[in-house]
Amino acid sequence: MDRNLAINLVRVTEAAALGAAKHMGRGDKIAADQAGVDGMRKMFDTINIEGTVVIGEGEMDEAPMLYIGEVVGNGGIKVDIAVDPVEGTNSVAKGLPNSIAVVAMAPRGCLLNAPDMYMDKIAVGPKAAGRIHLDAPIHKNLKATAEALNKSITDLTVTMLDRPRHEDLIRQCREAGARIKLFKDGDVAAAMATCFPDTGVDMLVGIGGAPEGVIAAAALKCMGGEFQGKLIAYEDQERERCIKMGIDVHKVLYMEDLIKGNEVYFAATGISDGELLKGVVFSGQGIAKTHSVVMRSETGTIRFVEAIHKLNKKPKYAY
Repeated sequence: MDRNLAINLVRVTEAAALGAAKHMGRGDKIAADQAGVDGMRKMFDTINIEGTVVIGEGEMDEAPMLYIGEVVGNGGIKVDIAVDPVEGTNSVAKGLPNSIAVVAMAPRGCLLNAPDMYMDKIAVGPKAAGRIHLDAPIHKNLKATAEALNKSITDLTVTMLDRPRHEDLIRQCREAGARIKLFKDGDVAAAMATCFPDTGVDMLVGIGGAPEGVIAAAALKCMGGEFQGKLIAYEDQERERCIKMGIDVHKVLYMEDLIKGNEVYFAATGISDGELLKGVVFSGQGIAKTHSVVMRSETGTIRFVEAIHKLNKKPKYAY
């Protein structure tokens, strides 16, 4: 794929973030999400790709734009697209941190079309890649990660969603000696944090959304980290859908199952402030600032992009 597509993906996530950030703290997560979707969809129309949305806002009858199966772009190379225009809609509505706009892109047929259901997950950074396994007891994964990072388990920080379903997992981590860092929403950003030593996060574990798992895997593939997941079918309907899609709900999904090949792009823009990305800042007089990251797996390059937008010169995009 053309490496210049990377900067175009940043423009896509910037557009989503600028739209959603207008609704920061206003208590309306639906409006925030719609604004993110609108901005992202409009910007996709300017990019020379023929992109098929494999992970998006839902099925065609559930979402008017960025639905699964929708074709986006201005024509060109055929690619798979995974999007989350506003990861952390509750965070935006409540004015809380760690909300981002994200896009992953790979050649056609390379991104898993994950059903909208739950996934058990584990993620670590590059130094611990190849040392963990989702089916292993948590204390063994903690021990292996600590050894890979040349730390003691008592120096490890494990992050997971703050949900009642994780109470036993939290207990096991604490009994092993690890520290816990809970977050309310946004496990893509949390998984990414395992690859940046300055965040202090060493491992992500727990149950979250399957679509977000594929997007997180794309980011970690670019950074040399490791992500594993296993779909959780709570209902017969979910199990039947997995069978139709050819996905074994009992199988651990490794990086190559989630993201085939070594040609994937990932971009994210902060909506609200987080550990990795600063949120959108509106400076007045039609000026806004954004902070983004863009990555490419083939080269392993990670770029942070700070941009100043003069919104009155972008009439096509009604932020």
